[in-house]
Amino acid sequence: MKNECKIEAIFLDRDGTIGGDDTVHYPGTFQLFPHSQELIYKLKEDGIKVFSFTNQPGISEGKATSQDFIDELTKFGFDDIFLCPHRQSEGCICRKPNIGMLMNGAEKYRLNLENCVVIGDRWSDMLAASKTNCLKILVKTGAGQSALNEHFYKIKDIKIEYIAENIKDAIEWLYYQFKLKDY
Repeated sequence: MKNECKIEAIFLDRDGTIGGDDTVHYPGTFQLFPHSQELIYKLKEDGIKVFSFTNQPGISEGKATSQDFIDELTKFGFDDIFLCPHRQSEGCICRKPNIGMLMNGAEKYRLNLENCVVIGDRWSDMLAASKTNCLKILVKTGAGQSALNEHFYKIKDIKIEYIAENIKDAIEWLYYQFKLKDY
């Protein structure tokens, strides 16, 4: 993605990226980080689609429903929600680090994924983004430190464009780097 390109969409991970920590908090107990919702609305106001993309294997285990997550994420302001309800052992194509959710978003909204951004806290977010040539921003919140330390071998060959302290830092960097409207 070149600096003069228009960012078509941002895919945001849920747990550890926009709120919570490095574990899953089910709808009703999940807490957004300060500024997350306001940042989602700011991006949308500036003409950028904002999607949630999240692995939620607890759905397969009966701990919550897809609709529970969709209702919660819709309230946060996302334009659309892409979620994988499967456990890793199920081998689906949508579960990150696979690219199914990103490809579904690209197809549904006619996106060029090279003009899209993935912001997440896990190595699996960065690997999925790399496989689709999205711009990659790893946040240090949630499992971000773990991705940089214990799981670094999984992403060592990936060019991550920016390592952010948190979601606010990630969005500020995007606005500066891509000369988006004044932040």
